[in-house]
Amino acid sequence: MQTRKLADLEVGPVGLGTMGMSAFYTGAGSDDDESIRTIHRAIDLGVTLFDTAEAYGPYTNEELLRRALGDRRDQVVIATKFGLYRQEAGEETPTQQRGLSSAPESVREALEGSLRRLGTDHVDLYYQHRVDPAIPIEDVVGQLAGFVQEGKIRHIGLSEAGPETIRRAHAVHPITALQTEYSLWTRELEGDVLDTVRELGIGLVPYSPLGRGFLTGAITKPSDLDEDDFRRANPRFQQEAFDQNLRIVDEVKAVADEVGATPAQVALAWLLAQGDDVVPIPGTKRVVRLEENVGAADVTLSPAQLERLSSLPVPTGDRYPDMSTIGR
Repeated sequence: MQTRKLADLEVGPVGLGTMGMSAFYTGAGSDDDESIRTIHRAIDLGVTLFDTAEAYGPYTNEELLRRALGDRRDQVVIATKFGLYRQEAGEETPTQQRGLSSAPESVREALEGSLRRLGTDHVDLYYQHRVDPAIPIEDVVGQLAGFVQEGKIRHIGLSEAGPETIRRAHAVHPITALQTEYSLWTRELEGDVLDTVRELGIGLVPYSPLGRGFLTGAITKPSDLDEDDFRRANPRFQQEAFDQNLRIVDEVKAVADEVGATPAQVALAWLLAQGDDVVPIPGTKRVVRLEENVGAADVTLSPAQLERLSSLPVPTGDRYPDMSTIGR
């Protein structure tokens, strides 16, 4: 498999998001053995970028990745995140607690915890999961730069940050990658955010590049999702919005038929065509879906097909029920 660069970090063109193996989606955590087989197959296929976070589980996704990698850790790039915490309900906390924290003591505790759960002495790419308005971004990146000096992290990333925050962060220490939602049905970053990362030489890592599975065409109605699947509360998956958004999938399917590929491959091929600094991280816990996603790197779309896809309508509905932490 060919490679791409996120700033000076070299990775394969398609990464693997592991969140859904442990949290949020239908069937998450139900088959760790299959998830581990998927991670092993990904390495065999040349996938190098593996994305996780302490909030996924919480914590269990990092532990799963450690078990899967075993003695192959040096063959991969591990990306994890801090600053968006989740605490499950228990005797002392009757309801699930979640929030933002990039206070210095929280960040150090988060990193030490991730290193322990991942079974490694360093994280290759360490993201601030969401911008914490209570802590200046200069202070956060300054602390991360110290971790770089200590050898505990290799590269610094941001997630869902706005242009001003990106610039202020990059002025303190080079930012390697911005992770943000980007796909054929989430294109808000085009403009100021995309212009900023390109001007500064920062790589782009799109998460949910398949529109949380919607662009695959496999989800035909909201009731296809389990009751505990977080997409059931997502505005774009509500029945009225869902019905309107199906027109986007129909066009992706039409292009897929033309090129002899699947809708998922077309959606990923469109993203890959947006620049050599773009490395999507589609998530899956199934080997067959992984092989399909990796195959997108071999799909070529014509200029006319790219234009058709780029002209698709804006989806109906926000991408989160609460957009308050996005784009700070």
